[in-house]
Amino acid sequence: MTLNCIIIDDEPLARELIRSYVEQTPVLRLTGTFESAAEAIRTVVSGDIDVIFLDINMPMLNGIDFAGVVPSKTRIIFITAYEQYALQGFRVNALDYLLKPVSYPEFMKAVGKAVEWVNMRRSLEKSANGASEYITVKADYRLVQISMDRILYIEVQNDRVIFCRKDGDPVTSLMSMKELEEILPSERFMRVHRSFIVNLANIEIVERQRIVFGNTYIPVSDSKKEEFFARFTHHKV
Repeated sequence: MTLNCIIIDDEPLARELIRSYVEQTPVLRLTGTFESAAEAIRTVVSGDIDVIFLDINMPMLNGIDFAGVVPSKTRIIFITAYEQYALQGFRVNALDYLLKPVSYPEFMKAVGKAVEWVNMRRSLEKSANGASEYITVKADYRLVQISMDRILYIEVQNDRVIFCRKDGDPVTSLMSMKELEEILPSERFMRVHRSFIVNLANIEIVERQRIVFGNTYIPVSDSKKEEFFARFTHHKV
């Protein structure tokens, strides 16, 4: 596995330090370095970047604001001298938050998180393309393989998603609903509410615009009602 990465930092010495770390790390391929976030926008939105090593306190466009244009498949590792931005950093799907000066062991620990993330993302993409009947997600410090047939529904809670399964404990993973929508097979799964995706094949009871799984009632939003009932009826024919 090789991860495409870029470095964005307005401090030359900081850029060169991270460049030297990247060059020592076989799993990383450096595709560009930038003095500002504005210079990097075109490269980032191309969608070919796996990891961004990103400073926060930069002129014109800071790292937190820049994170809003980063594609969901790309992950950020913040490298900054200011620890007060840590909470904001993790709210924008950052894999890690490193304080300058960064040591190589700290850098490698963050790279390890990136490798786990990309492994999980590629596994989900294979599932979406019909290459696998399983998805692999990171749950705490474990990688959990989940059969798509056993998924009843998926619930989002802040920056985490909960996979609720047939005959199995729920699995919680750090991921966004948007990412799941992009990679789950759309013919099998549907987002019926801002907080829920359901497996259409596993729905048995619908009651008063709610999907029933045992003691759990999942609302179907008004904007999704027509599409849901059409697809649900089609699956049951």
